[in-house]
Amino acid sequence: MTPEFSNRASYLSRRLRLTTLVRLRWLAIAGQTAAILTVMLYLEFPFPVGICLGLIAASAWLNLLLSFRYPVNHRLSPEAAFAVLAFDLFQLAGLIYLTGGLQNPFAVLLIVPVVISATSLPARSTMILGALVVACTTLLAIYHRPLPWYPGVEMTLPILLVAGVWCAIVSALVFTGVYAYRVAEEARQLADALAATELVLQREQHLSALDGLAAAAAHELGTPLATIALVVKEMQRALGSDDRVADDLELLRSQTQRCREILQRLTSLSSEGEEHMSRLPLSSLIEEVIAPHRNFGIAIDVSRTGGEGAEPIARRNPGVIYGLGNLIENAVDFARTNASVAWRWTESTVEITILDDGQGFTPDILDRIGEPYMTSREAGANSGGGLGLGLFIAKTLLERSGAHITFRNRSDPGQGAEIRVVWPRTALEGNFA
Repeated sequence: MTPEFSNRASYLSRRLRLTTLVRLRWLAIAGQTAAILTVMLYLEFPFPVGICLGLIAASAWLNLLLSFRYPVNHRLSPEAAFAVLAFDLFQLAGLIYLTGGLQNPFAVLLIVPVVISATSLPARSTMILGALVVACTTLLAIYHRPLPWYPGVEMTLPILLVAGVWCAIVSALVFTGVYAYRVAEEARQLADALAATELVLQREQHLSALDGLAAAAAHELGTPLATIALVVKEMQRALGSDDRVADDLELLRSQTQRCREILQRLTSLSSEGEEHMSRLPLSSLIEEVIAPHRNFGIAIDVSRTGGEGAEPIARRNPGVIYGLGNLIENAVDFARTNASVAWRWTESTVEITILDDGQGFTPDILDRIGEPYMTSREAGANSGGGLGLGLFIAKTLLERSGAHITFRNRSDPGQGAEIRVVWPRTALEGNFA
């Protein structure tokens, strides 16, 4: 995935959709209004109803302004979304101040703007909102209007209980904020990585399609080129003795022959035009995948370790070729001197094992290998660094073809890594047919 694509995807994923925010705010406004009317009309508790309704009206006015000012599909910038959520926080804090402070059971709703921010805004904005919530909660524990209660009776909770409410709100704030941020961040990374996987697969399929187009172009150009060659040959017979044109005709003949050779090479590029070229034995597929990674100073040993029945025949599939190539590239990058590829098959399965003699996978990340944007191994002096996203793409493409992939260290500690790719034989031969 290119840096431009990555930056654009991350930028869009952190822009909150205005329609979503407006609908959430209308839901909050409806809930606040229902609570105020219930306490005023049903319970008949005395409290500053007019000011409370004014705060709710201010929130409704902002919603209307946003709805009329921007189109339906508009996405707010992180700064604008932060400003709206900060407004909601202070508006809710004002309502809670007027209705008992932390003694009001609805005080827990102060963490809602932080949760929304954690799922869609940068970490810095979320931390600032979290700090504002802690500050508001602390002030509301000390300064607030009396809790609405029966006339003539003042309801006051013990200070220890209020302190417990404060601790509960702050604890819920930290837990839900961190949890929501981590879940949303992993979802964003996964979505970006899957998009990158689709781009890579599309590119590989495009290259395969170009082979077919090259063959088609060569076929179409063959007829007019043959006509030109025939005309040049007749002109040489008729004018070959004329020194004024003899050299030019010979040059024209040689260039025509050169064009024919180029068209023959273009025809040979296509693996899609001929069925016998589009399908190949497993050993040929592995050799085709390994070939680009030779001559990098790392020896690659290739061996067949067993086989039952006829050798599997597969189609030259771009996703499988890219996925296996990426795993072999990873082994070559981290190997000290040697990497190896072994394969075998049975009547029901096909297995490819890729080994290297590097440092292997560190224990703390072994269970997380294949996650996007994560370095697969610590880079050594002679390594190319972790692949992260590339390894995720390879794993995704191979699993899409029906393969099961296992990552582990070799049996001898410190002797390198082992990657095992296993297909059901029917999937390998059937999916590519």
